[in-house]
Amino acid sequence: MDYTLAVGDVDTTVPGGTGVLLLHPSIGETDRIDTDFLKADTDNFLVVSTRTTAREVEQKLEHYDVDESRAEILDTISVERGYSRRTADHFRYVSAPDDLDGIVEQVEGFLAAHAGKRRISVDSLTELAYYADVDGVHDATSRMLDLLAEYDAVGLFHLSREVHDDDEIRRFRELFDVVIDLTDDGGVAVELPGE
Repeated sequence: MDYTLAVGDVDTTVPGGTGVLLLHPSIGETDRIDTDFLKADTDNFLVVSTRTTAREVEQKLEHYDVDESRAEILDTISVERGYSRRTADHFRYVSAPDDLDGIVEQVEGFLAAHAGKRRISVDSLTELAYYADVDGVHDATSRMLDLLAEYDAVGLFHLSREVHDDDEIRRFRELFDVVIDLTDDGGVAVELPGE
């Protein structure tokens, strides 16, 4: 199954099982790339949010006119911050943002529960590494990418280039088929397989 990938000047398709790494500056405006990725050519999507609460993710989806009826949101931080869990059928939770096994299990649960075209967005790996360790996040990312291949889905994973050293960035880049590089001035470069 092929999925549309329209970012910057690139308008192409990628096969199911493709992982996309979004490299961005710390203050980079990633919301537009994220929401464009989620709204195109998909039946259901899961946002794994490590930076904002489920309600804040909902507000972002509303702002960018993304069909929320297709959305599920995995909120990894509300419990950690002492917020109450908002009850909604499309909200999922883990006990803490360093519960990497729980996050991977939730991703698998989402993929197994839905048919058709499925996308996930992990915002962000950098934030996960703040709570857990880089090696653990690298392993969890690899496991999520394996799930994308198993379920013929695609995923977008955010990583801040200013936080990680060159070796860490290289390790993550090697996991991915496609890399989107968002520059400080808002420019977008897309590295596709074979380039």
